[in-house]
Amino acid sequence: MASKGFTAERVNAFAFDNGGNPKLNQCFIWDTKTPGLGVRASVGGVKAYVFEGRVNGSNFRMTIGDVRSWTLADAQALARRLKTKVDQGIDPRQELISQRESAELSKLTATRQNLTLANGWSAYLAARKGKWGELAYRDHEKMAAPGGRKKAKGEGTTLPGPLAGLMSVPLIQLGADSIAEWLRQETKSRPTSAALAYRYLRAFIRWANDTPDFAGLIPASSYQARSVRDALPKSRAKPDDCLQREQLAAWFDAVTKLSNPITSTYLQALLLTGARREEMLTLRWDDVDFQWRQLRIRDKVDGTRVIPLTPYLAALLTNLQKLAKSDAHEDNKEKRENWVFASKQSKSGRLADPRLAHNVALQAAGLPHVTLHGLRRSFGTLCEWVEVPAGVIAQLMGHKPSAIAERHYRRRPLDMLRMWHDKVESWLLSEAKVVQQEHPKLDAAP
Repeated sequence: MASKGFTAERVNAFAFDNGGNPKLNQCFIWDTKTPGLGVRASVGGVKAYVFEGRVNGSNFRMTIGDVRSWTLADAQALARRLKTKVDQGIDPRQELISQRESAELSKLTATRQNLTLANGWSAYLAARKGKWGELAYRDHEKMAAPGGRKKAKGEGTTLPGPLAGLMSVPLIQLGADSIAEWLRQETKSRPTSAALAYRYLRAFIRWANDTPDFAGLIPASSYQARSVRDALPKSRAKPDDCLQREQLAAWFDAVTKLSNPITSTYLQALLLTGARREEMLTLRWDDVDFQWRQLRIRDKVDGTRVIPLTPYLAALLTNLQKLAKSDAHEDNKEKRENWVFASKQSKSGRLADPRLAHNVALQAAGLPHVTLHGLRRSFGTLCEWVEVPAGVIAQLMGHKPSAIAERHYRRRPLDMLRMWHDKVESWLLSEAKVVQQEHPKLDAAP
């Protein structure tokens, strides 16, 4: 290691020389004018300024930079500053690490501040997908959908979801004022959807504040501000439509006389099972087990649930299956053959909107308006005539158990549910004066 007073010419002239030692892959010269400053020449011909010092009894060496990028004066100035720190007992390598960490933190902070609701929403859906059912996940996707796509049913394009207008807003700007203004605008045209979207947004904000990547970006109380509460659409009383006991005969008579047996069976299935309308619409033949009399329902909350297949409903579905096999119509057949409630007119191959047929049946029966969800409400209400335990009703309908005993100590097997479900169906059909089917045995397929 040679020591010489550095000049630009001397640094440029310095070259690698192993002195005949093949194991040597670098050599150094040191500046006598600037303590600690040296030039390292490597076997590949690269030269760099280096600094060598001693801190806390240990020697260290660190690279300053390539001699082609650094002037001698700059390298000497930096070496003097490093020597001053070493004399004070400061390790300059740790200082550089701290500077890099600070720079990375600043970069991360800048990146976090540029995160939009769209970034957070996509992460939220990915994180919660395993916790939601298929329908719940799809509902969250629709809330933020940009719209503009061709409608699956009818003409025209889809409208943006209620949250679409907020997707480009940075999370740090998602305060009470922006949420309140968004609510006021959405409430003008679709108050019910706006209220639901607000509840989805509120759940997202709670999740974000518990997630390290998004924590602290949105004020935790932004959705609780008075301005936001004032902008919320006034809640309207939920419909209380429900078939009464004395209306069952007229309802069954009108529904069974509908010209479309698929729609007729679908409507009866809603009343006889208490399933949600979409849960029943998405029923496939693979979900129907005639041998063991059970239906696998695609539950909106838990993903799937299994309920009994009652005798009368089993007979209706058997007839539908025979009808599907005998149907020689080829239009849309590949799509239709998977669905229990199929439709030749629908692009998806399944029944699209049975509300019109239901309204026709209600009018023919002289009954007040009952929604499709009202049939689900009717099932839950009419079960009380048979004194079905509340927990059984909740399990059949896919409701979360409400009591501690139900949540932790009740695990009803399917055969116990079947006992009660068969009683409910038998009572409904008796009140409706409908001929009932005998219970098929469970040890053989019908």
